[in-house]
Amino acid sequence: MENANARLGGAKAWWVWAIAVAFVIYLFSVQTGYSIVNPDIQKSVSLSVTQVAAIAATYTWVFAVCQFFGGALLDRLGAHKVLPASVALVTLGVFIFANATSYSMLLASQFVMALGACTGFVGAGYIGGQWFGMAKFSLMFGLVQFCASLSSAFSVNALQYGLTVLAWRELFNYVGVFGIGLTALAFVYLRNPTPLAASDSGGVKRFIGSVVGALIEVAKVRHVWISALICSALFGSLLAAGVVWTPKLMLTLGASPETAAFSSSLLWLGLAAGCLVLPSLSDRTQRRKPLIVAGCLVQLLCALALLYIPGIPVPVAMAINFVFGFANSAHMLTFSSAADVVPPQLIGTSAAFVNGLAFIAGGIMIAAPGARVVSGQAAGLPEHTLALAEYAAEPLLIALAIALALSLLLRESYPRTSLPTKEGKQNEHQSAAS
Repeated sequence: MENANARLGGAKAWWVWAIAVAFVIYLFSVQTGYSIVNPDIQKSVSLSVTQVAAIAATYTWVFAVCQFFGGALLDRLGAHKVLPASVALVTLGVFIFANATSYSMLLASQFVMALGACTGFVGAGYIGGQWFGMAKFSLMFGLVQFCASLSSAFSVNALQYGLTVLAWRELFNYVGVFGIGLTALAFVYLRNPTPLAASDSGGVKRFIGSVVGALIEVAKVRHVWISALICSALFGSLLAAGVVWTPKLMLTLGASPETAAFSSSLLWLGLAAGCLVLPSLSDRTQRRKPLIVAGCLVQLLCALALLYIPGIPVPVAMAINFVFGFANSAHMLTFSSAADVVPPQLIGTSAAFVNGLAFIAGGIMIAAPGARVVSGQAAGLPEHTLALAEYAAEPLLIALAIALALSLLLRESYPRTSLPTKEGKQNEHQSAAS
């Protein structure tokens, strides 16, 4: 049999990783698409506003719950038994969505898509660690986020253009056809470089018990919790800024609606650029903590500058948005830091644990500024004023301040050697847990 190390980092590794990342981009595009076609769906299926919100909530909460188990499934079963099925489920969900004629069918489509999507982002990180070695886990995971961020910045425009030439059902049927091709590639190529050792038989009950046990083992590590909470605050603040806060703030600074929308995309472009720099810098300096602290601090300073520097010019504010996104790439190092302190067989579980908490926090933080806008207007704060923007942004500032405080408590976790052994990783895990 070919030596596993000879396969790491070669042309095949890049091909397998590219397919996993294509799945992530596919997910982001599908998720973005629902928000764009909401009005068309509402008219086509005769939905109430409450039903439209319930459909989106179904995806969010099913994804959030399943997210915690996705990494453990990868650790236990390997990429080939998990990721191709995940791509197939998302593709099936897209077809159900495109051809839905009732509220219940739309709910079912979101459930099926979320079930498949829960292993997408974590799965791409897992593939990077398996095919490029854990010494490059941080770099490869950063590249996954780079690709995902670019897709977030541009998929909205691509889908909006598609809707100008195609009806929404036809457009999403084409999206589903692309998913069929991606599913075929996934079944052929998405696998570990060497097969996982066969697990003990014991039926479904024993398997589920092992998955839950892996989650519990990861959750016992204090360092993983701190990393996850920092990631939650950082990425949640980016989601809240990109979806709700930034467009409204830029309008108060005198930007046009088009410039305000573009400023939101600058957050994602900044994140993409940061993901090319910070993980690589972390590996070169062999440090996680200083970059995480710096990222938290810079984001907090950017938010304070946008809110409290009077008369800030729109171009300067746009540049600050880019820097805010760039600094947010520090949240990718929290995945690496969590992976540093668990045994190698729990890398996927740790990534899913961190991402699961971040996703839940992101949903809460997206809602928080919007709710503050409503309550602020009810209290007499006029729309499109800096006072209302400051009031709406308070949850973000609090979250970023908490993240900064936690980052100062975070222990340096970078492995002592560039290629740690299983025993060395186990020792680090036990040290961090103590």
